[in-house]
Amino acid sequence: MSKIKTLYVCQNCSYTSAQWVGQCPGCGSWNTFAEEVQISSVARPSGSGKPGRNVQPVQLSTFATKSPKRISSNIEEFDRVLGGGFVPGQVILLGGEPGVGKSTLLTEIAKNMKGTNIMYVCGEESIDQIKLRTVRMEYPADNLYMLGETDVDTIINVMQTNKEITLVIVDSIQTLTSQELPGVAGSLTQVRGCSQLLTNTAKSTGVPIVLVGHVTKEGVVAGPKVLEHIVDTVLFLEGDSQHMYRILRTDKNRFGPVSEVGIFEMTEKSMMQVANPSELFLGQMLKKSSGSCITVVMEGQRPLLFEVQALCVRTAFGYPRRTASGYNVNRLQVLIALLEKRCNLNLSGHDVYLSIAGGFKVSEYASDLAVCLAIASSLKDVPLKPKTAAFGECGLNGEVRKVPHQEKRIKEAKKLGYTNVVNSDEIKSLKEAVDLLIK
Repeated sequence: MSKIKTLYVCQNCSYTSAQWVGQCPGCGSWNTFAEEVQISSVARPSGSGKPGRNVQPVQLSTFATKSPKRISSNIEEFDRVLGGGFVPGQVILLGGEPGVGKSTLLTEIAKNMKGTNIMYVCGEESIDQIKLRTVRMEYPADNLYMLGETDVDTIINVMQTNKEITLVIVDSIQTLTSQELPGVAGSLTQVRGCSQLLTNTAKSTGVPIVLVGHVTKEGVVAGPKVLEHIVDTVLFLEGDSQHMYRILRTDKNRFGPVSEVGIFEMTEKSMMQVANPSELFLGQMLKKSSGSCITVVMEGQRPLLFEVQALCVRTAFGYPRRTASGYNVNRLQVLIALLEKRCNLNLSGHDVYLSIAGGFKVSEYASDLAVCLAIASSLKDVPLKPKTAAFGECGLNGEVRKVPHQEKRIKEAKKLGYTNVVNSDEIKSLKEAVDLLIK
């Protein structure tokens, strides 16, 4: 016997309420509640009904460990992020802002996976639009099979009847619907239900699936948070639309590390992997320029060198401005206060502008020392000593604190020719670093 009831469900976090509310008590989002009809079974009295199956737990130590046989995308940077390639039956959620290059990256993967059959489910773009992209990328698309369909039951039927398919790309999950589920495309019930149906199909057929997800203005994948729990891997493609570089990060990975990143370059024709990103990022910096300092940042397990640029100018107003691009403004305020208190630098009458060259975002505290040195260098209009790279966290007492993976950072910096690597092993205080490097 079934019971029908009406609930209001938050489309962002799945919080349920008996009546409509403006702000979700679960996630704090506004106007995200939608009415949904749910059918539930009435509970039987205790002791009645069909008894459960006689199942015994299995001792874990009796299982032999074996590594899954992976399917390579033939793109080293992408395989690095996945942990070595696609795992049979793996479901991947790929998120990113509109126009960042998600579809281009997936088409580049299909282009490199020669000798395999890839099914591309285009729920947003037409087949003609994808054809124009493949022509621009000089990709004949002999191994790419298009399916202009949004009905998830039809997609599952095609996957089950075509055994030669190696990979399925769904662009995007928010466009799919099922006649067995209530609600419109993009609703919580449809997104969650379609994702679960595709996940079950991937596990039963052994065919990996890549689901493209929309991203909200807050930078998270649109739809219910439970979607990220259903899939095996969550990837985010990040990058400034004004720059050509993109970073692929993992937010969750059941079959590999979550600390690896992949670096890509958006060109006119395709999305190309960057083999040596540090050397590329530093290729355009000016020599003997004040307000510039090289820092070493860990992106996952990979050390990368970035140029920190600072500009200090006399303020034209009573309140000095502090502006940052690719860096946290609140952290910048703290470091400016440190320079004033611990290094006796007068920045109260100067506007401070800070930028991470190349359009990347740096959030690691290991960049504190380089930020401080760049600001001090610009204020005094004196460049740092040649071949200098700096990293280290700056404490509120003015000390330079040790950061993880120091040996990796030093090795990477010296490999690129930076012989003077300043860190907590050599410099104990911020004032000592400023006095030593800026004279």
